[in-house]
Amino acid sequence: MACSGDDGDRTTGFGSATAATAPTTATTTATTTTTGDGSTTAGSETSGSVGDSDTDNTSSSTGDPQPVCGDGVVDPGEECDEGEANADDAACTAACTAAACGDGLVQAGVEECDDGNDDDNDACLAGCVAASCGDGYVYEGVEACDDGNDVDDDECTNTCSSATCGDGELQAGEECDDANDVDTDECTNICTTAKCGDLVVQEGVEECDDGNDVNTDACTNLCLPAVCGDAVVQEGVEECDDGNDVDTDECTGECKNAACGDGFIQGAEECDDGNVMDNDGCSATCKSECANVGGGSLTAENGTNMNVLYCYNQGDSIQVRAQKACESHFGVGACCIIPGGYNGLQYGECGKGGGGGTLHWHPDSHPNGHCQPNYVPGEVVSPGWCGSILGSFMD
Repeated sequence: MACSGDDGDRTTGFGSATAATAPTTATTTATTTTTGDGSTTAGSETSGSVGDSDTDNTSSSTGDPQPVCGDGVVDPGEECDEGEANADDAACTAACTAAACGDGLVQAGVEECDDGNDDDNDACLAGCVAASCGDGYVYEGVEACDDGNDVDDDECTNTCSSATCGDGELQAGEECDDANDVDTDECTNICTTAKCGDLVVQEGVEECDDGNDVNTDACTNLCLPAVCGDAVVQEGVEECDDGNDVDTDECTGECKNAACGDGFIQGAEECDDGNVMDNDGCSATCKSECANVGGGSLTAENGTNMNVLYCYNQGDSIQVRAQKACESHFGVGACCIIPGGYNGLQYGECGKGGGGGTLHWHPDSHPNGHCQPNYVPGEVVSPGWCGSILGSFMD
């Protein structure tokens, strides 16, 4: 067999040809297919010049089709397949699994939440319901308690906080709860009703509160400061307390036991000049040294130079002192206004009319022209209208 000089022509055993025809060839490429359940299946893809096209072969070597999630056909290994309706919030997920509580996907309109666990103490309960106060589960870090009821006065309130004094709800063991931290109102900070003796001074009601039931200390059992005249003897401070301010009974207005020398006439005392000295009108035993017993707590010479004292009180008028001085000489009740003369305010012995031998006291001066001498207030004269001046009863 001979070859021509043209290298581009090849002669076969069947004859000669003017154009070479390329043989049909095929190339097989291995492929893998992922199914909806996550597994992979080996396949092949063959390419060649036959028909001038490529052909994808999705079948296995056995000729069975491979499952595809989302094609609307529930293939083996798939729980569901709703095609384009597959979604992570749908009844059939994008992975062709049936939606279920605990899968970590929130099914719209069915689940409130889905955190993929069965912990009832986080934001999502095991039933895929959002945690809330009153569900009976304590949401850690958010709720202090959760008793699953709407009773607000038990140990756990309706806001899932532990019941405490000051929360405004009256719980067992509390007398009151006014939801504030003011300790001086009607409800204390330990939720007890304010009362005398609780050691807290209730504003506008109590003046003191020493927290005890001792009635003789500085704060009485009525929560009032102890004072003289409250009928309670304050220990170490008062000698007595009769509940009044009368100075002439057994207990003075200063809450001291009545005694001679306290300045107040009590009981069997005839006088009390505030001291226990003799020869000052009132003796050390509170007996009057004045001729007019009971005339007062102050003493003065009666003006007759007889060393006779008369008693009077601070504030007595000249007229009253004149009468008391006269009584110290003639006796209590024995001095009257002496009629006659230009001045009726004269005192002398009753019934004597100012005649000879009598003494009379002038609280006012005689006007000029009466008779010499013209007397001045407080002078004592004797006898009669124009007697000699014996002295003055004024200090």
